[in-house]
Amino acid sequence: MTDPATTHPAGPAKIRLTLSVNGERVDTLVDDYKTLLEVLREDLNLPGTKHGCELGECGACAVLLDGEPVLSCLTLAAESGGRRVTTVEGLVENGRLHPLQEEFADRGAAQCGYCTPGILVTAKALLDREPAPSTERIREALAGNLCRCTGYHQIIEAVEAAAKRSGPSGPSGLAGTTAVSS
Repeated sequence: MTDPATTHPAGPAKIRLTLSVNGERVDTLVDDYKTLLEVLREDLNLPGTKHGCELGECGACAVLLDGEPVLSCLTLAAESGGRRVTTVEGLVENGRLHPLQEEFADRGAAQCGYCTPGILVTAKALLDREPAPSTERIREALAGNLCRCTGYHQIIEAVEAAAKRSGPSGPSGLAGTTAVSS
């Protein structure tokens, strides 16, 4: 939720922002003009979400807002009040990497790593909706995420491997298990 605060003669208005970030309740006072990207990085010290183009064209700033990917560079922080935000830092559960993160590391899907956080959260949203997506569906879901280092082959392979290894309940449910095919 956001509560308008007074405008300060020397600066912008502040708003009180209450939201859930990576499963933890956050209550903070932020400048009303800030994007979600700026609040995550500058105010909440979560540097995993990247400044890319700041035009909504590269996907490096993607986060999940109530489970759906959004471009945090185009989302005003005030729009996230009362909602759930998941960043790449929130993919780790109980000290264990998400299957997508493990597969990206194992398959060399992260070259320089700058685009990786946005791709990971976007892929997570896809696998949460579709535990066994086709290669085409993976390509469609990741179409808004640009990577300048790879040919996307390892990225697609990593998403497919995470889906297969997690089985029918999806990667959120069975981290660390391997699906057995007959």
